[in-house]
Amino acid sequence: MRTTSADHASPSSSALRTATALAVATVLVAGLAAGWTFADPGLLHGPEAMQGSARGTALVLGTVALPVLLGSLRMAWRGSARALVVWAGALLYVIYNAVLLLFLTPFNAAFLLYVAVLGCGLWATGYLIASTEVGRAGELIAERASVRGLSTYVWLVVALNTLAWLARIVPSLGQDPAPVLEGTGVQTNAIYVQDLAIWLPLAAVGALWLRRRERRGALVVGAVLGMWVIESVSIALDQWFGVRADPESPVVSLAVVPPFLVLAVVGLVPLWLLLRPVAGSTPRSGASPRPTTATAPPATAGRRSLLRH
Repeated sequence: MRTTSADHASPSSSALRTATALAVATVLVAGLAAGWTFADPGLLHGPEAMQGSARGTALVLGTVALPVLLGSLRMAWRGSARALVVWAGALLYVIYNAVLLLFLTPFNAAFLLYVAVLGCGLWATGYLIASTEVGRAGELIAERASVRGLSTYVWLVVALNTLAWLARIVPSLGQDPAPVLEGTGVQTNAIYVQDLAIWLPLAAVGALWLRRRERRGALVVGAVLGMWVIESVSIALDQWFGVRADPESPVVSLAVVPPFLVLAVVGLVPLWLLLRPVAGSTPRSGASPRPTTATAPPATAGRRSLLRH
């Protein structure tokens, strides 16, 4: 694979420096939140299965998502375009689960810390996507990736996940109490709200942009794929901890643990296919990278979550 000398310049824009500082702040507050949530048996309350599920989420946040975030920060500043996308994906996972800790976990002493995690994650993501380095990385990926297979994969995941949620939600409409909320201890489910209003539409539109080889599509799809990988691990662990806390609960099941661990591994395939053609390159702002002839084969396997908590 050929790259220009500009492809190896280290990132230096003020937006990326601010994004880095905010990402470090995210790691600090999210690490505190994850450690407290997992380790303090007196912090959480509500249904025991949901408490166990929250602890599983906290474990993955602290031991998977945050190390990935720190590692991608380091690699991005050493000149990796791929790391910028992984960085964004880790932040999306943090944001997603900060919302769940705020709205799917009963109010507790860590509330303000959860708010800080959400705020830092959102602002870090905003500055990251505003940086010139990320924009140029998106151009590189969009120019070199095999976009048809990857966009089709994302649309398939979005369609399956949407159908799965609607199959649960629609039969509960108009019922009080709603069967879909049985055992959760909440008035509405923040998972359905987030996925149907934000993340699934974002993934679908991002796939369309990627199909058109737009840089924003490469960034959105890459970040969402990264989030899905970590989230698959999170689902497996939160289900396992939830069953340990309450084996009779209808909202958790050991049956989904192995499939989602497999999905986490399978989900790495399309992410790798998307990012492989730009290994080791982060172009300088204003540089015009030459497209290479290397393309990635289409992704063919995997899908995202059908069950949380």
